[in-house]
Amino acid sequence: MDLSVIVPVFNEEENIDPLYGAVHATLSRLNLDYEIVLVDDGSADHTFARAAALTAKDAHVRVIKLRRNYGQTPAMAAGLACACGRVLITMDGDMQNDPADIPRFLDKIAEGYDLVVGWRYKRQDKLVSRKIPSMIANRMIGRITGVPIRDNGCSLKAYRASMIKSVPLYSEMHRFIPAMASTVGCRIAEIRVRHHARKFGRSKYGLSRVYKVLLDMLVIKALISFAYRPLLWFSALAVPAALAGIVMIFAALLKAFGDDGTLSLPVSGAGVLFCALAVFLLVSGAVGELVAWTTHAPVRSMALVTATVHEPRACGASKVIGRAS
Repeated sequence: MDLSVIVPVFNEEENIDPLYGAVHATLSRLNLDYEIVLVDDGSADHTFARAAALTAKDAHVRVIKLRRNYGQTPAMAAGLACACGRVLITMDGDMQNDPADIPRFLDKIAEGYDLVVGWRYKRQDKLVSRKIPSMIANRMIGRITGVPIRDNGCSLKAYRASMIKSVPLYSEMHRFIPAMASTVGCRIAEIRVRHHARKFGRSKYGLSRVYKVLLDMLVIKALISFAYRPLLWFSALAVPAALAGIVMIFAALLKAFGDDGTLSLPVSGAGVLFCALAVFLLVSGAVGELVAWTTHAPVRSMALVTATVHEPRACGASKVIGRAS
């Protein structure tokens, strides 16, 4: 299949029909083999019933129902895992993203990009509770991850299926897909997209998600920095602790065997604690190294997304992994 559009929805019963109409109107003009995957994230209203009714009149529509409300990232991951398209596009189910922008994403993918990110440059949201926290978070994410995306929170994105299906998603990690994809050399583009004010329902997000984003930033920084050589990085932290501990213990011993003849318990105790910290960091690095090498399959498969393999003639023709022909 050429294209899959994945839309996670939660308590969006009033938006299902206009959302389908807008997406169908755009995709039906593209002359592509496509599907629309609606993922019901445990809605408590009639969202699933209205989405399921669409499958009876349009064979392009598929509906996935989760047993309970897991959150946007798990719902998105479920849709991405079940999608059959070579190019996958995700978008919100609140009608704030404009399906008319989809052809522009496909044009960018056709240029050779692996990931295209939408930028809501005229965002129609509340200033204090949505726009300002988002602006601060985007700048922090850019500084920490080294990937200066203007709008990480925009759900309207396009991916090569071979890339996104290799990226592990959990918690609220859909915001950090560009950062994770950049570690394996994926080509990333960003384009301006239209953004509309919500007409039906209410927003599921607010200031309460700030602490989750902060915690996820710590996780993504650890993954980016420590995923490949954890022992090296833990050793870099252990060396200063070991040096401080040795200096403190040596100073305490000099004082004990010198003219004073008394052992400084605070200094010697702190030295022992610093040495214990160094040992703990080294052991943690060794355990991290073991975990990295025994569970490194996702990282290796992500690396193949942009790998070009040139095989000898005896083994067959050259081929490109993860690239559309």
